[in-house]
Amino acid sequence: IYFKITKMKSFFKILFFLLFINNAMAQDLKNTIYLELKDGRVVIEMKSDMAPKHVKRIKELVNEKFYDGLKFHRVIEGFMAQTGDPRGDGTGGSGQNIPAEFNSLPHIRGTVSMARAQDPDSADSQFFICFQESSFLDGQYTAWGQVIEGMEFVDKIKRGEGPNGMVQDPDKIISMRLAQEDKQ
Repeated sequence: IYFKITKMKSFFKILFFLLFINNAMAQDLKNTIYLELKDGRVVIEMKSDMAPKHVKRIKELVNEKFYDGLKFHRVIEGFMAQTGDPRGDGTGGSGQNIPAEFNSLPHIRGTVSMARAQDPDSADSQFFICFQESSFLDGQYTAWGQVIEGMEFVDKIKRGEGPNGMVQDPDKIISMRLAQEDKQ
């Protein structure tokens, strides 16, 4: 009897572990974006615990396919690549501002953060991906994600000219999908 009870306990421990892992993986997919670029897939882990309103809005826009085909209109070597403007010139958005959620996430290589105007609550649909550490942005912009795979494809985005980084004939987002919706 002792042997059977011990076996049953082991079985339930393994079952619990597998259920826990499966649930964790499903949760990760809910907070993962696949960003398709001309050179390959970029995987972004969203930080819903640090910027819940921003992540919620990004998910809504991704589900609407808002970002598909949008240009990387501002790309500055050694700094960042910015996108998310349907006008393609840095003046547009989705029409819905999101209140700032400044947090403790550092702006390091691969950080995904919201672009905004001077008003801290002016973030809309535009975001940028940092090419390298940019700590001067910490606490000033809402970081909501981190590239966890494919940063080498972000590095290949066409750079802009001049101090503002405006790009002639810019690269575009092919598509942006939530991983749970796009199980490829």
